[in-house]
Amino acid sequence: MTDQAAGKKYHVNQYAVVDANVEIGDGTKIWHFAHVQSGAKIGHHCVIGQNVNVANNVTIGNYVKIQNNVSVYEGVELEDYVFCGPSMVFTNILDPRCKYPQVGAEFYIRTLVKEGASLGANSTIVCGHTIGRAAFVGAGSVVTKDVPDFALVVGNPARVIGWVSEAGKKLVFDADGFAYCEKSKKKYQFINGIVKEIGE
Repeated sequence: MTDQAAGKKYHVNQYAVVDANVEIGDGTKIWHFAHVQSGAKIGHHCVIGQNVNVANNVTIGNYVKIQNNVSVYEGVELEDYVFCGPSMVFTNILDPRCKYPQVGAEFYIRTLVKEGASLGANSTIVCGHTIGRAAFVGAGSVVTKDVPDFALVVGNPARVIGWVSEAGKKLVFDADGFAYCEKSKKKYQFINGIVKEIGE
């Protein structure tokens, strides 16, 4: 169905499934074979790719892009401008056992992906961690601990190998611990092992 005919300002492909009791913002597009489950909240101008599952009670911010074959499980929250690469994986239980099922929100361990973070293709985010603002998780990486703001992490387990700007450009710090990004037009400071954005 096209939701324009129903007076809505978002688009749901005819082969997608959207359950009852779902909030979807203006300008959002939900593509083939996606499933948005009851209680989910999706912000405006998002793109939900082919074969994406947005589980019950998940909250997704504005301008989020989720590429094909991603399942955003209950317990995961995505803030504004998050990018989820193709086939990346979230988890929401640390010790899954079919013989000892854990069903229900009380069992799910929260994962937060902060504004502007990018999660590369085929990366895995082990539940219970926070991906910092504008952080960049390299393709195929396995995140097993919190990722700081603006960190570039790769590997299994993922480790910090550098720092990136809000625009995703690698930051090169001078002797005084300052860096400037031409693309974002912002200045950054490295101090006590963390990076902070300090404006233009």
